[in-house]
Amino acid sequence: MDKLEIEGGYPLNGEITISGAKNAALPLMCAALLSADTLVLENVPELHDILSLIDLLENMGAKTTRTGTQLAIDAAPVNSTTAPYDLVRKMRASVLVLGPLLARFGTAKVSLPGGCAIGTRPVDLHIEGLRKMGAEIELKDGYIHARTPQGGLKGAEITFRTKSVGATENLLMAATLAKGRTVLHNAALEPEITDLADCLIAMGAKITGLGTETLEIEGVEALSGASHSVIPDRIETGTYAIAAAMTGGEVTLKHARLDHLEALVPMLETAGVSLKDDGKGNVTVTRKGNTLNAVDITTAPYPGFPTDLQAQAMAMLTIAEGAGTVKETIFENRFMHVPELARMGADIAVHGSSAVVRGVPRLKGAEVMATDLRASVSLILAALAADGTTVVNRIYHLDRGYEKLEQKLGACGAKLQRVAA
Repeated sequence: MDKLEIEGGYPLNGEITISGAKNAALPLMCAALLSADTLVLENVPELHDILSLIDLLENMGAKTTRTGTQLAIDAAPVNSTTAPYDLVRKMRASVLVLGPLLARFGTAKVSLPGGCAIGTRPVDLHIEGLRKMGAEIELKDGYIHARTPQGGLKGAEITFRTKSVGATENLLMAATLAKGRTVLHNAALEPEITDLADCLIAMGAKITGLGTETLEIEGVEALSGASHSVIPDRIETGTYAIAAAMTGGEVTLKHARLDHLEALVPMLETAGVSLKDDGKGNVTVTRKGNTLNAVDITTAPYPGFPTDLQAQAMAMLTIAEGAGTVKETIFENRFMHVPELARMGADIAVHGSSAVVRGVPRLKGAEVMATDLRASVSLILAALAADGTTVVNRIYHLDRGYEKLEQKLGACGAKLQRVAA
């Protein structure tokens, strides 16, 4: 397994172009299954999770063509409605083929998903919603076996017990081809859902309530092809903003959208970070003084503080003045980066789902191990600000979610290199 060697202590200065959002691109790729026409997606990042989903779609018979950041998906030749374990286990977003397959083909056999090690993240909300739309679903031998009654899925009123991005996306897609009207109550509010809805509307879907907790979908007979550009990755934007703050340099983030980071921006400003948005997608990040201030963070569903930025924010708190509390309310097992940060000299005490972080003057380089996607990048941020050399092992997690990370950081003066195992 590859590892990263990072020599810390150098401020980042320069420009970083933000890639398309992985968490928007994946459901958009699944939406291609809803139509026999070609869906063309622009601004698609080159990541392992994207490649895994391309493999799955091609395994079902779809044709894909990649040209730079453009991805064209032709789902007309799809001849299989099975998503096998060996492909789904690599990435849990694969379960998002379930709704589209059921809606267009009336049958689906999808392996229960794999993905990262941060809690169970069950698919029960997906299944409950599809059953309300008339699907007959059985869990057997590690697979979801689903089929629709004669005449296909039917519109339904569905209220989610808890907010779920994946369930909202799966049912939103399924409802576009269902007979009649579907209403999704307590729908998740993430920008990636609105991006998906915008694309579905371009394909001919009838959806109202975008950006609210109540989505109404009037089913149509068929969807057509479309061209759609994936929104910029808000988690990547936040990650590099925190990197600039921690190292004390000045970084301009290009193609960034601060309106998708409503909870992060005030937190960074309180911590002593300046973010200047020119209104044209360029955000310049600098530290206001020589030090950062401790802040308290509680993760919450959008528009609250993103759980996917929790580990990065904690890395920042390790070198801030004072003590800050981090409370994780979304996933269990999401403090696995704490022992690794402690190896670098961080002072963190975990109490259940909360952690108290007391800032130290300097972190020190050490050998550490990445445990999941966001934890791995938090260790890289810590390493950039630390004295000496840090080796981050098991960085294959990074390749699932950060496009060209070494090149982007290296272009801003970071001293890091990938070492093949």
